[in-house]
Amino acid sequence: MTTINDNYLKLKAGYLFPEIGRRVKAYTDQHPDASVIKLGIGDVTEPLPEACRTAMIAAVNEMGDRSTFKGYGPEQGYLWLREAIAQHDFQARGCNVDASEIFISDGSKCDCGNILDIFGNDNRIAVTDPVYPVYVDTNVMAGHTGEADGTGKYEGITYLPISADNDFAAQIPSQKVDLIYLCSPNNPTGATMSREQLKAWVQYANANGSIILFDAAYEAFITDDSIPHSIYEIEGARDCAIEFRSFSKNAGFTGTRCALTVVPKSLTGKAKDGANVEIWSLWNRRQSTKFNGVSYIVQKAAEAVYSEAGQQQTKALVSFYLENAKIIRDKLTTAGIQVYGGVNAPYVWVKTPDQLTSWDFFDQLLKTCNIVGTPGSGFGAAGEGYFRISAFNSRENVEEAMQRISEKFTAAKV
Repeated sequence: MTTINDNYLKLKAGYLFPEIGRRVKAYTDQHPDASVIKLGIGDVTEPLPEACRTAMIAAVNEMGDRSTFKGYGPEQGYLWLREAIAQHDFQARGCNVDASEIFISDGSKCDCGNILDIFGNDNRIAVTDPVYPVYVDTNVMAGHTGEADGTGKYEGITYLPISADNDFAAQIPSQKVDLIYLCSPNNPTGATMSREQLKAWVQYANANGSIILFDAAYEAFITDDSIPHSIYEIEGARDCAIEFRSFSKNAGFTGTRCALTVVPKSLTGKAKDGANVEIWSLWNRRQSTKFNGVSYIVQKAAEAVYSEAGQQQTKALVSFYLENAKIIRDKLTTAGIQVYGGVNAPYVWVKTPDQLTSWDFFDQLLKTCNIVGTPGSGFGAAGEGYFRISAFNSRENVEEAMQRISEKFTAAKV
């Protein structure tokens, strides 16, 4: 009989967001008239920027003419898009990133998992706790971990707890680790890493021959000029870091799918014989073998992000969601709930009131306020007692949701 990849059997009962969906469906099936507002999954709600829509329409028309039709494109992405990214996102901030080091993909979530294809099974993995579940689950699927213990922690992974007690800043491990996942602005806590903090991690990685997998999917939400948008703003990062970015949140591409990964050509890893191997070549081979590239139409839309109109429109989108985050922060704080994040990030990290567990608070909000958020424990053991609320929704829904929560907790105090 055909065998399976037994590593999948080590995964916890269900991926976090499908479990949320299951609970919401069960509730709405029983209460079909309930007006449920979803502030859980970080999915955008506002329309694509006009500049992107216009570019897509033009690209569709090109596809209808034999003289301008496009078939397979470069697996790495069209050069005109990669050059625009290199110039606007990196070189403009003083980062030494060349267009040839940028790979266009259909999502940073995919890339964060797929990158493991090119790394060995004996690497020691480090993640913050709480953490975006994809980092952990894809390592489990790849066979890089042992079994999970009673708290959900997997053998073979080094967990770096972050909480209010340490200002949500992961401590550099005392032991050597090989692959380090860092995310700034952080998902789920909304915390950001300072230049000095990133510098310390780069120094650690270079001293230990480690590689940092740096997730910058939310960098567009950084408004504080002192906070780095890219790890390549730090000297030495080209020798120890891979960066992931996405068009999903700044330009609303969650349903359109376009992202990028930067792999510096100076980055190397060790083969079993001790030889240094260029990581860029491995990722290029992986992508060329397993990926046929993002559609021409979508890449033209992404290129439009860097036009003058596109820059104005995407900044307006980001500002809209940041204002949502401010409303959430202000209303919850007034209601007596402790909140973090939501300043340079689209996520507000909530301390659950009355010592409720994360899932108990989820159920309470769903049943009494018809509000959906994300239980902090779903992001890791250290997320227990916290709760993530997303600013990605319409202004009307955010204001209504906060009004419901404010009324509930105000009434509870009386």
